[in-house]
Amino acid sequence: MPESDLALLTDAARQAGEIASGFWSGTNRVWDKSTDDPVSEADLAVDTYLRERLLAARPDYGWLSEETEDDPARLKASRVFVVDPIDGTRAFISGEKTWSHSLAIVENGLPVTAVVHLPLRGRLFSAEKGKGATLNGEAIAHSGWTGGPEIRLLANAASMDARHWPVGQPPVRRSFRPSLAYRLCLVAQGRYDAMVTFRDSWEWDIAAGALIAAEAGARVTNRAGAALAFNNDRPANHGVVAATPGAYDVLMAHRAGA
Repeated sequence: MPESDLALLTDAARQAGEIASGFWSGTNRVWDKSTDDPVSEADLAVDTYLRERLLAARPDYGWLSEETEDDPARLKASRVFVVDPIDGTRAFISGEKTWSHSLAIVENGLPVTAVVHLPLRGRLFSAEKGKGATLNGEAIAHSGWTGGPEIRLLANAASMDARHWPVGQPPVRRSFRPSLAYRLCLVAQGRYDAMVTFRDSWEWDIAAGALIAAEAGARVTNRAGAALAFNNDRPANHGVVAATPGAYDVLMAHRAGA
């Protein structure tokens, strides 16, 4: 019997971790794709491995990856791999450990299977649509925040600019992690109550984490409160807000009119 999509993504993510970790602890050449947009030898090696491994197993699936030239043929596929070989490349290059491999399968515009793997942290988050989310095989759920003095929020400093909060900045204690996929998973795990990013977000950064957070019971939308959609012609969404239902309502109330 062929392996399930989740088993396929899990095995591929673990192997990707082995490949990337070799570069992280050894030599790793770095280039700039454009201004302030680095790519490393590790990104390309992991991308090549994942593309060959996953498409060999599912040749009828489409492919969308940060490090592969986009092929519009994916738009005609009912199922598409959406992959970030290394989410948090700057962290990877600088020797930090909070980078991840983000792998998702999108069906008719919605993620249905997802894995986010942090090999140097020993954490593998996963989810299937309608089946809940797990960390290293154990079920996880959002924090359950419904009120209190502060919302534990993952966001960059720019997200706290007053222009994003027309009604005033919400009561938050802000922290940051470089990987968007990991930020979504930390909300899913309940270690934080919410995460936001108001910049347009590439699909490969958020597809896997968005499903994991949603399956953990978080509410996940774009910055305007609309549902996220994937396998778009321009593969991006208008920001992401993911939070417990209570924290989500507070954050979006402070964004009224944005």
